[in-house]
Amino acid sequence: MENIKIGVIGLGYVGLPLALAFAESIEVKGYDINAPLIKTLRKGIDPNSELDNFDLNQMNLSFHDNIEELSDCNVYIVTVPTPVTSLKSPDLRPLKSASKSVGSVLKQRDIVIYESTVYPGCTEEDCVPILEKFSGLKFGEDFKVAYSPERINPGDKKHTLRNTTKLVSACDTESLEFVSKLYNRVVEVGVYPASSIKVAEAAKIIENTQRDLNIALMNELSIIFDLMGINTLDVIDAAATKWNFLKFTPGLVGGHCISVDPYYLTYKSLELGYNPEIILSGRKVNDNLSKHIVKRTLSFLNHRMAPDTKPRVLILGITFKENVSDIRNSKTIEVARELMEQNIDVEIYDPYANAEELLSEYNLELIENIGENYDCIMVAVKHRSFESFDEDYFLKISNSNPVLIDIKSTYKDQIHAMRYWSL
Repeated sequence: MENIKIGVIGLGYVGLPLALAFAESIEVKGYDINAPLIKTLRKGIDPNSELDNFDLNQMNLSFHDNIEELSDCNVYIVTVPTPVTSLKSPDLRPLKSASKSVGSVLKQRDIVIYESTVYPGCTEEDCVPILEKFSGLKFGEDFKVAYSPERINPGDKKHTLRNTTKLVSACDTESLEFVSKLYNRVVEVGVYPASSIKVAEAAKIIENTQRDLNIALMNELSIIFDLMGINTLDVIDAAATKWNFLKFTPGLVGGHCISVDPYYLTYKSLELGYNPEIILSGRKVNDNLSKHIVKRTLSFLNHRMAPDTKPRVLILGITFKENVSDIRNSKTIEVARELMEQNIDVEIYDPYANAEELLSEYNLELIENIGENYDCIMVAVKHRSFESFDEDYFLKISNSNPVLIDIKSTYKDQIHAMRYWSL
């Protein structure tokens, strides 16, 4: 483990904390194609606000937007995103581009470790040929490849890189031993060596697919119980008294993991001739939940509004989950857009989201300050900064007979003077 120099490719939620952790004992060079991001990181600032500001003067860490500056590294860790296209098929462009970049600086005896979520077989079947093509080297003889899927949970201060078991795999026994020792330097609870790269790829996929399916079940149950006039959380709390009940709760499933990863598995399954009915059904339920929320919101407004009036709705929270700034694939964005299409005046307030990014990516505006005279308040994201809000405050900023749409049941049993609805 001597004379190691690591290059981390991709400096988002996964790559940045990994680079900082390794830089405590190993020289690390971080690379990203986003030049403005590199300038921000060089100031010791995490644009995602996930990490405390860091002092680069006390670390063996530098940031670069020129891949040639990583040519002296001998370990490359790829942590770029793996999204899906509008047709829900894997979008491997970031991963292939990163592989091309690494291939251009790859040398004999180097090792490339992929952390990006992919379908089983992608590392060896899609990435390795690119590394060979752009390096002119032969896989297995001149360079090695490993796979260790990320397990970062944005906004989670409890489950971190250091206290979450790291799954590792590699192309041969020698490389697996090396990768295991490498990650043991930063993961305090140790590593779990998988029997093959494909097994590790598959394990990562089913981690999020399992959550997706369990949440889909709760979402479908919430729709059924709503028709029955039963509170879903009351049912879940009652069922959870059984020792083997898994306590998942309903909610919008967005972001770049749970709502994306299952499509990588279904894509490969369909390619092999098997239709994964359960997984795709779960995805359908979760993808359509925004329509259910809009339908119920409209039903409340239609019963309360005079004819030819334009309802005013305040949406609290637009990021894909609580206490993060990430708006990628936020399902609340779908809710906001669908309400606007129904000629509803929608205002969005979120102190975590970036107003310029929301406008640029989704053509939606954020308000700087919460207004008044709302007919409906929708608490879409359970941000920490919303904890001071209560029914008195909601009534103060509302018109008469307002309705509170509480997607995550944040205010369950606390609302008495307003019409209240939750999943």
